[in-house]
Amino acid sequence: MQRFKFMYKQFLKEPLWFKLLVLTTLLIAIVFSSSGFSTNVQSAAKLAAAIFFCTYAIKFRRQVKISGAFYVLAGLCLYMAWDRL
Repeated sequence: MQRFKFMYKQFLKEPLWFKLLVLTTLLIAIVFSSSGFSTNVQSAAKLAAAIFFCTYAIKFRRQVKISGAFYVLAGLCLYMAWDRL
């Protein structure tokens, strides 16, 4: 729970462009991943999720385990997006 509080506090300290990028990609990934959309839109949602995870992987690059986990998730999202096309 403390790690989530830390990440939230760090998020509030970030510049506006970072907040917009992260929130936009997260919102796109959540909204367009529904099965009601076509596979092209779902692939775009997975790409947005990959951008989200890469952004945080770069941000936490000094913490190797966390950064590695985000890179793995980003790679998984990219694979799923590529597999759908």
